Amino acid sequence: MKRYILNRIIQLIPILVGITLFSFLLMNIGSTDAVDVIESNTGGAMSALEKSQLRAELGLDKSLMEQYVVWLSNVLRGNMGTSFISSKPVMPMFLSKLPATIYLAFTSILLTLMISIPMGIFAAVKQNKFSDYLIRFLCFSGNALPNFFVSLLLIYFFAIKLKLFPVMGNNAGFKSVILPALTLTIAMASKYTRMIRTTVLEELNKDYVQGARARGIHERKILFFSVLKASMLTIVTLVGLSMGSLLGGTAIVESIFMWDGAGKMAIDAIIMRDYPVIQAYVIWMAIIYIMINLFTDIIYHYLDPRIRLGQEHE
Repeated sequence: MKRYILNRIIQLIPILVGITLFSFLLMNIGSTDAVDVIESNTGGAMSALEKSQLRAELGLDKSLMEQYVVWLSNVLRGNMGTSFISSKPVMPMFLSKLPATIYLAFTSILLTLMISIPMGIFAAVKQNKFSDYLIRFLCFSGNALPNFFVSLLLIYFFAIKLKLFPVMGNNAGFKSVILPALTLTIAMASKYTRMIRTTVLEELNKDYVQGARARGIHERKILFFSVLKASMLTIVTLVGLSMGSLLGGTAIVESIFMWDGAGKMAIDAIIMRDYPVIQAYVIWMAIIYIMINLFTDIIYHYLDPRIRLGQEHE
């Protein structure tokens, strides 16, 4: 197992390096550089000499690959540069926003699992009955609605009309996270429910289920101790993919609800062309996707004996 994890980590290193190189090149192939952005954001006019001196201070007078090597070495030491807007170090800024994004992501995942697992199992058990058709229709509708539209509906009904939750911000405790988490949950729960329903239906038609029924084992015990356990690989896959997309892609929802997280910070940075902050966000997304994929593979190793046997024969 240790050898497998080590091999997976070694395989992921070139991917990380490639992503950092690609993001760095994207930030530096434009017609404007960091000095032009700083001049634009400060609103002042700089002379050619001042620009030349500032470029030398920032290392922009070196070749692109030299700049990349210097930048990557700084990143590995935890130095992601200085924000063009606030003139503050990017790393402390980013770390201060990260807990809010993690809190929102984990709340959304928890709500999604609480909704989708019972609904998926129930829809599979009631296959082709009215309740199954109703759940499938709700899932189709929830999956078709874009997040920004769902967020506006939730704000209008639950914040403005009923005044149950704050309209935006994250200063009202647990109430603040409900609407943005529900916005993310609706689409995810719709997808999860359909996948869990399909997986449970496949398991219910397998021989071991028929054998358990023939031995007189209660249907509920078969569902929750055999079928659900066999369906965990699908659930783990969905959670892994969703967690990566949530931790790296909640920017739109965070902006709508003014949720002070890393996603909103990234959107603000894109608008203001704050390249160091954008690069920090891209690196964060790459790391979180890679790490979650690694953890998912490790969990697969424990959940599915066939994977362990296949690795032992390699």
